[in-house]
Amino acid sequence: MNERILISGAGIAGLTLAHWLARHGMRPTIVERALELRTGGNGVDVRDDAVTVAERMGLMDRIRELATDVNGMKFVDAADRAVARLDTRDDASVEVMRGDLVALLHEVTEDAEILFGDSIRALTQDDHGVTVTFEHAPARHFDLVIGADGMHSHLRRLAFGPEDRYLRHKDHYFAFADADGRLGEDRWVTMFNTPGKMIGIYRSGNHAQAKAYFIFRSEQLNYDHRDVAQHKRLVTEAFADQPWQPARGLLAAALTDPDFYFDALGQVHMDSWSSGRIALVGDAAWCASPASGAGAELALVGAYRLAGELAAAGRNHRLAFARYETGHRSLVDRKQQISPNVRLMVPKTEGGRCLRDALVRLPLMKAAGAFERRLQARAAEPLPIYHRAA
Repeated sequence: MNERILISGAGIAGLTLAHWLARHGMRPTIVERALELRTGGNGVDVRDDAVTVAERMGLMDRIRELATDVNGMKFVDAADRAVARLDTRDDASVEVMRGDLVALLHEVTEDAEILFGDSIRALTQDDHGVTVTFEHAPARHFDLVIGADGMHSHLRRLAFGPEDRYLRHKDHYFAFADADGRLGEDRWVTMFNTPGKMIGIYRSGNHAQAKAYFIFRSEQLNYDHRDVAQHKRLVTEAFADQPWQPARGLLAAALTDPDFYFDALGQVHMDSWSSGRIALVGDAAWCASPASGAGAELALVGAYRLAGELAAAGRNHRLAFARYETGHRSLVDRKQQISPNVRLMVPKTEGGRCLRDALVRLPLMKAAGAFERRLQARAAEPLPIYHRAA
């Protein structure tokens, strides 16, 4: 019962889910729109229960080897002089580039079938399973279908309805792209602000390639999230007049990067992550936005719980999906509280920037962040160890 499971999306959540489904004796298939693994992206944090999941997958030592080795954030003025620094190092957390984590997860999902360059066109579910029509591959029948295809989930639209029912705009847009590895200070994220805008350089200690970051405050814009040319015009309009000397070079380089990425800071809020034999995991179900710093953590833990609950419930999807939501939703709710992070990175006014810089110079900031993380860790229940039902 419920052995053949289709996963839409070969990102962190999808690959983690496939690994654990296979470990529990199920047969996962992944369909991925891209022609190959998407190995780009920014730094992501593996922390708290996500560390436990990675350890149970045998990956944590390798994740530590690939850690970005970034000390923290440095805020600069228009003359590129440091005005404040915030040390963000945390012994309980490891930051790794998203692409490195995806590559590791792919290595431990070798038994899963992956259909690259394809996507789901339609699906029909009944009491016995889900018939899936693909864009290219022949139609197939699966017992369950799981959407792990991101904030703009195609599967969510097919099974749960239009995106605007669930996606909430959080007043900002962001972009990132490759940057000259000689720019910025090694092992620091260098940030320059004007009111409502941030442009920065991310320099990992363990990677030659730097990243350029752009964030700007805006009401909701009407744009196509797949139209890269339109994205580049929006970012150019927002950052063409920056007085910071490196800004022009960063913007010019970003616009030529074939992996240029742009999107809204948005969150997904749903009353339920499942409908019959179809369920969601990762950003498709609960995107907390990049400003939360919790995307990888939520994906790893959520996928682990979903697969584990299916195993523990004897693959009874109704029981498993309900237990998965009950066990994971409290963590999602906590991680979606992101407002302080956005105010820290992108002050709305010049006065707010000055206040931010003054607060960052106080040792209280790092201590307060560590205290908050300890409180959250204490509030969390231990991550279950799942076994197959007898």
